[in-house]
Amino acid sequence: MILKNADVVLKDGVRKLDIRIEDGRIAGLGSFEGEGIDCTGLTVFPGFIDMHVHLREPGFEKKEDIASGSAAAVRGGFTQICCMPNTRPVTDNKVVVSYIVNRAKEVNLCKVRPIGAITEGQEGKNLAAIGAMKAAGAVALSEDGKSVLSAGLMANAMMYAADFGLKCLCHCEDASLVDGGVVNEGYYSTLTGLKGSIRAAEDIVIAREICLAESLALPVHICHVSTYSGVQLIREAKARGVQVTAETCPHYFTLTDEVIASFDTNTKVNPPIREEKDRLAIIEGLRDGTLDCIVTDHAPHHADDKNVEYALAAFGISGLETSFALSYTQLVRGGTLTLEQLADKMSAAPARILGLEGGAVEPGAPADLTVVDLNEAWTIDPAQFVSKGKNTPFAGREVYGKVRYTIVDGAIRYEG
Repeated sequence: MILKNADVVLKDGVRKLDIRIEDGRIAGLGSFEGEGIDCTGLTVFPGFIDMHVHLREPGFEKKEDIASGSAAAVRGGFTQICCMPNTRPVTDNKVVVSYIVNRAKEVNLCKVRPIGAITEGQEGKNLAAIGAMKAAGAVALSEDGKSVLSAGLMANAMMYAADFGLKCLCHCEDASLVDGGVVNEGYYSTLTGLKGSIRAAEDIVIAREICLAESLALPVHICHVSTYSGVQLIREAKARGVQVTAETCPHYFTLTDEVIASFDTNTKVNPPIREEKDRLAIIEGLRDGTLDCIVTDHAPHHADDKNVEYALAAFGISGLETSFALSYTQLVRGGTLTLEQLADKMSAAPARILGLEGGAVEPGAPADLTVVDLNEAWTIDPAQFVSKGKNTPFAGREVYGKVRYTIVDGAIRYEG
């Protein structure tokens, strides 16, 4: 296969090139004779990697399953996705990890990388079988959806994970401070009467994980950063040489908590959408490298989980099919990032953090590629989602950047 006349996003710039693919890998970049896919006017990125998704299988297939989630991923340009362990049963052992790996191979759309739980049953009491999960295919550990309450147990988890070459991906939330809050505490929580959650509920646990990483001289990764103060904690830690990496999501750099005034439950997410100063700090954190990568925290739900009053609705946004367009429109067209920097946030950085193969368009690399028409404007319509989860706060929003092809190991897995 040859991709011809493409604008190719490389590490050091964008160049007009042909890409020759053989045996699932990039065989060369340059100018090649022969027929191929005409990519004139299209831009080729290294295949996007989402290191934070919820595929819901096993146990919650009413919300999503590996097949529908993988279909959503390739429609959104993702060639690799990493799925969180809050399944039923919890992904805390080699049996569940192996099930996810094997089911993803049967689906055969994108590469699905399981993330194992830090503790058995995500109960925060005993460490899960970390070595066995790694051997079965787990690429990281997380207690996502909650934090490990015991700092001592978290320290042990980080040390034990490091022995197996894994990192802990930390959902930072002090439940005692959240205290039932469902939105950001501020003007709009007061206006709506919805119970608010203060920034400190997130920041305190970010600070704890940074302190542990610094004291133990071990790496840690902070999930879905949403606060201006959290960004600053991470920035200062990086300046001290702490091995901390961090992610954020499109809803944190495109929306503010003004959206909750609509009482649209599709705006309910954890951590909550916050204020304008938080949004601007997230953008600056992406610009200056404090925040390493962009993830979706894809959290699909059945309509029944959202069609209830706000306080009772499930947390989460379905994000795989909108992430790139939102990020490109807000950050690149908005002047914050270059195309190369966006490619790093959505591909190279996740690969570096998790030690995955991929994340670059270069000879010898896996032919995981995302081909996009950057000039095409389109309107987000959840009715068109292939994910089972239609829960998005972005319905009706005009964005730029339409995925035309998603290529995984040299095979076209999506054409749009």
